[in-house]
Amino acid sequence: MIATETRPVSQLTRLVAGIRIAAEQRLGSPDGYRSHTLHVEADGSFSIVALVWRPGQVTRIHDHMTWCAFGVIQGVEHEDLFDADLNVIGSSDNRVGDVSGFAPPGDIHRVHNTAETTAISIHVYGTDVTRIGSSARRYYD
Repeated sequence: MIATETRPVSQLTRLVAGIRIAAEQRLGSPDGYRSHTLHVEADGSFSIVALVWRPGQVTRIHDHMTWCAFGVIQGVEHEDLFDADLNVIGSSDNRVGDVSGFAPPGDIHRVHNTAETTAISIHVYGTDVTRIGSSARRYYD
């Protein structure tokens, strides 16, 4: 299940208050989008991660091991949603202030920075992503 909702930027800012992304982390990498773990709850129940995308960078089609909620704080992230047969069933352009979320099963997607500027989103995953290595369960392409 995936849902997108528009929220005022001020509300999103409050949700991620105290989160600091270093200047060098905000630059991203020419080699592909980058993930920066910003916080892991002591009991491993959730992690907060910043994803940084330079223009044109894209994920592989994938699904996840756990639920996730995220908000875009810079740029635009284009998301394509897929059914189990990998047919496109929806797409959205998530912009600054947009909040989205998903939970397995039914969370197969691909994310692409289609803009000409760097995009940054803050993700809250329902697990310790440093322990499992990645939030992705499977890659489909």
